[in-house]
Amino acid sequence: MSGKTLAGRPRVCVAVFVCVAAVALLLDQISKLWALSALSGGQSMRVIDGLLSFTLVRNPGASLGLGSNFTWVISILAMVACVVIVVLGLRTTSKAWAAMLGCAFAGALGNLVDRVSYADGFLNGKVVDFIDYGWSVGNVADIFLTVAGVAIVAMILVNVPFSDEAQSAESVASAEASASASAASSAPSELESSEQGSKAQ
Repeated sequence: MSGKTLAGRPRVCVAVFVCVAAVALLLDQISKLWALSALSGGQSMRVIDGLLSFTLVRNPGASLGLGSNFTWVISILAMVACVVIVVLGLRTTSKAWAAMLGCAFAGALGNLVDRVSYADGFLNGKVVDFIDYGWSVGNVADIFLTVAGVAIVAMILVNVPFSDEAQSAESVASAEASASASAASSAPSELESSEQGSKAQ
């Protein structure tokens, strides 16, 4: 029974990773197609006065427009990040980790799709941004990346195990520490008993 559970759990986590990534990527791409259609004339749609609006921007760089002259480098880094995230997503046995890695993968891939699809040179396509916060313009992929980043940091801080192996190793270490503490605390009692026996003789 336990073997079946351990064998089935990674498959569940892979399914969580794939489903979250697919849904998030679909939302990102649909929202960008809408922005290209509804905002292509240069108009801006207010959502919350002074706080949020929709304005189409084509961003060649990373967040806040950084690295605008090195779009192909950003594209290659995004490819590497996608591969690393997939590897991690296939290895984790935690549903929470799988879900957040799925969000991170969708965010990275969503913007990478833009850089490839709209390129007129080597991986130099511009990302479709349209969510205007006033101080920055982003997209749905950026939101998923941010959520994943914050959640992963939080899971690390509260020690959410990445895999069963990591949890087992932690349990073994804890058990060994407890055994050592018990042995240390019982040593004085044994010594005291030995001394009392010597006096009695």
